[in-house]
Amino acid sequence: METVVTVGLDGSPESLAAARWAADEAERRKLTLRLLHAWPLLVPEPTRVPAEMDQNYWARRIVHKARAELQARHPSLPIVGSLVADDAQHALLRAASESVMIVLGSRGLVPVESYFLGDISMSVVARADVPVVLVRAEVSEQGPQPAPVAEGGVVVALKLHGPCDDLLEFAFGIAAARGVALRAVHGQSLPLVAYAPWGVDHDVTEEITRDTRQRVHQILLPWRDKFPLVEVSDSIALESPAKAVVRAAHGAGLLVVGRRKHRPALPHLGPVAQAAIHHARCPVAVVPHR
Repeated sequence: METVVTVGLDGSPESLAAARWAADEAERRKLTLRLLHAWPLLVPEPTRVPAEMDQNYWARRIVHKARAELQARHPSLPIVGSLVADDAQHALLRAASESVMIVLGSRGLVPVESYFLGDISMSVVARADVPVVLVRAEVSEQGPQPAPVAEGGVVVALKLHGPCDDLLEFAFGIAAARGVALRAVHGQSLPLVAYAPWGVDHDVTEEITRDTRQRVHQILLPWRDKFPLVEVSDSIALESPAKAVVRAAHGAGLLVVGRRKHRPALPHLGPVAQAAIHHARCPVAVVPHR
């Protein structure tokens, strides 16, 4: 297991908020924080060149400024700066192979514009082999801040088909490390048999809810045993899984969703991950799983 949390810096308030979130997480896990800034025009380090002529000046400034602030907040945290002469997407995907997670800033966009989150962030989320956490910035007098996980606990989007061990390992681990509650949410659209001429057949919906809750309980049982100190609850919603997850994330500190690992040529995000990234206001962790 690698011992580095990598955060991508681009000088924006969102990336600084992501760096603060990543520093908190790295300190809790006793890991090293890497501040990565990629710029294709980076040149070999010049010597005795005035700042106005130094082609790398602003790239170095982005990393040095963030490192100075984070080191002041976390004096004992190992922090390394990394300037890479490469495309940001390539640099981040390469860094993923050396990291336990990648943390990126996410802009708080209105719904109509939300699909322009950024080609780099979306591509990294869809291709990275490790969890990618997207952090929005909350502007305050102290500058942009990540939404603190401790305020609302961890919400995990739970599916019932296929393995989800990687997803639950990450969610329970985060909740345990931060000492917060975990809420497992499962959304399930009603089948046609649940509808009657007068509306929804409540006998059918009650049966679906009862059976679904039993399956959720079975999935969570070994994780409750593995993390006995984590307070766990579950929520079953008979509606679109994407809607259920976004609604459950309201007031949460962190939303954890999964995505299937695909062949490199076929990166893909499912509807739940897409909805979480575009509409959840809290930090979102996208965890790849088979």
